[in-house]
Amino acid sequence: MLLTTIAGSLPKPSWLAAPERLWAPWRVSGNELAAAQRDAVLVALKEQEVAGIDIVTDGEQSRQHFVHGFLAKLEGIDFSRRVTIGIRADRYRAEVPTVTGPIGRPTPVHVDDVRWARAHTERPLKFTLPGPMTIVDTLADDHYRDRVTLAMAFARVLNQEARDLVAEGVDIVQFD
Repeated sequence: MLLTTIAGSLPKPSWLAAPERLWAPWRVSGNELAAAQRDAVLVALKEQEVAGIDIVTDGEQSRQHFVHGFLAKLEGIDFSRRVTIGIRADRYRAEVPTVTGPIGRPTPVHVDDVRWARAHTERPLKFTLPGPMTIVDTLADDHYRDRVTLAMAFARVLNQEARDLVAEGVDIVQFD
């Protein structure tokens, strides 16, 4: 009657990243990191299948942070210029990168992640992307200087990304 899915990320295995830490550093690097992330995706998919989840996800195992994992491959964001700001309506403070130029997406960000997950499950596949306002809340902006204009720039690249993910086999794109 109702199809089941998860909302949000799954905990990363302790061999991939420190548990229960926001922006936890990876425990491996280079080619080992890519292999460990793929292994973690396989574990996440299998755990969901065994639990009877109808629509599975990659559990966000390849992303150190839900938002910044998407932003890392975009143009116009400088991760070396981090500042501390209040995020989520000033509920807590976080060190965030800075928008320094026009937002661009030279290549798809998560297509390889989707190809890997799609190749390892026959169930419907969902992929989660941050919504434009979620992104705006987790950045400092030295370029647009207008939250709505910045959000619209992100909406444009998110639309492009979502279309590419669907073309690679994603059945559902969830925007948070």
